[in-house]
Amino acid sequence: MNTLTMENRPSPTLFHSNPVLSRLSRVTERASDDAATYSGIASKTGFFLLMTLAGIVLQIVAQAVFAGEPVWQTVAVYGKFTLTLTKTEAVILVAVLLIGFVAELIGIFVRKTIPVSGTLYSISQGYVISFLVFNVLSGYEYLGLEALLLTVAVVAVMSRLYTSGRIRDGKKYRAVMLSLFLGSLAVGLFTFIGFLIPVTRPYAQALVQNAALSVTLDVIGLVIAALFLISDFSLIQRCVEEGYPKEYEWSAAFGLVFTVIWVYLKILDLLMRFAGNSKKD
Repeated sequence: MNTLTMENRPSPTLFHSNPVLSRLSRVTERASDDAATYSGIASKTGFFLLMTLAGIVLQIVAQAVFAGEPVWQTVAVYGKFTLTLTKTEAVILVAVLLIGFVAELIGIFVRKTIPVSGTLYSISQGYVISFLVFNVLSGYEYLGLEALLLTVAVVAVMSRLYTSGRIRDGKKYRAVMLSLFLGSLAVGLFTFIGFLIPVTRPYAQALVQNAALSVTLDVIGLVIAALFLISDFSLIQRCVEEGYPKEYEWSAAFGLVFTVIWVYLKILDLLMRFAGNSKKD
C-alpha cells in the first residue's frame, strides 16, 4: 500500500476525481480520537449498496403492480430492444430520475446530508438498473448478472493495481485521464456541431450510426469510469491515514458507490449494445 503524506499527496483536479469525492480532497479537519477507519467506510459502502438493492426490489414490485395497465408508449432501444411503458410507470421513472439527480447534487454540495441524500441516490439508481434489466432487457435479463460479475471483477482488479502500486494517482495517471476525457469530449462535440450544419449532417449521422465507433466510445467511457476508482481509493486512503473525522466515512462510501454504479452502467450499456447487434443478426 502506498503511504500518503501532506507533501506527496496528489492535488485534486477536474479530470481525476469523481464529483462526490472531489470536495473530500480539500478537507483540513483532523480527528484527535474518533477518526475514519477502513472498516467504517466499508460498512457504509455496504449500506449504500443494500439501498441500491432495495431500489431494485422497489422497481420489481412497482412493475408487478402496474402490469395490468394499458401500454402507453413503446420505444426502441438501440433499434433492437423494445421498451414498453404505462403512463404510471413513465411518471414514476421520471420522478425517480429527478430524485436521484437532485440527491446527487445535494450530496456533493451539502456533505452533512449524505446519509440521507446518498440513500435516496442509491435507491434511485437501483430502481433505474432494475428497470433496464427487467423491462428493456426482457428476455436478456442475464445481462444484468453478467454486468454485476464484470463490475466486481473490475473493482477487484483496480483495487489490486492500486494496492500493489502498479497504478498511482500521479502525473502519468492524470495525463491518461485527461487524454481519454478530452478525446471522447472532442468526438462528441464534433458530432454535435456536425448535426447543426446541413452540409456535414450526413457525416455526423454516419458517425453516430457507426457500430465500431460507438463501441469504441463506450469502451473509452468504461476505462475512464474504471480509472476513477484509482482516485477513489487514493482519497479513501488519505481519509483514513490522515485521520479525517469519522463523519467523513459517509462521503468516502458515497463517492465509491457512485463510481461503482457508474462502472456497472457502462458495462451494462456495452453488453446491451453487443446483445442488440447479435439480436439483429
